[in-house]
Amino acid sequence: MEQLDVSDGFDVHEYRHGLKLLSEERQTMHLENRDGFACPACGNPFEQLFVTEKRTNTFGDPGSSFCLVRTDEALLLLTH
Repeated sequence: MEQLDVSDGFDVHEYRHGLKLLSEERQTMHLENRDGFACPACGNPFEQLFVTEKRTNTFGDPGSSFCLVRTDEALLLLTH
């Protein structure tokens, strides 16, 4: 199982073959993990990935455990 590499930021294009785009706005992206990638925070497979460059975001109840990963450019929210 390949783990998302965020050591030098996060480039979604490196993982597009296994991530399905669910929605996209100017500074946010919501993706589904179709290839079983591992979470860069805990190492377990994740279900969905939310990537944002915005300073603030509001989330409802994700309904499952989640991990947060911060790069210089973005915040990644991974639900399990």
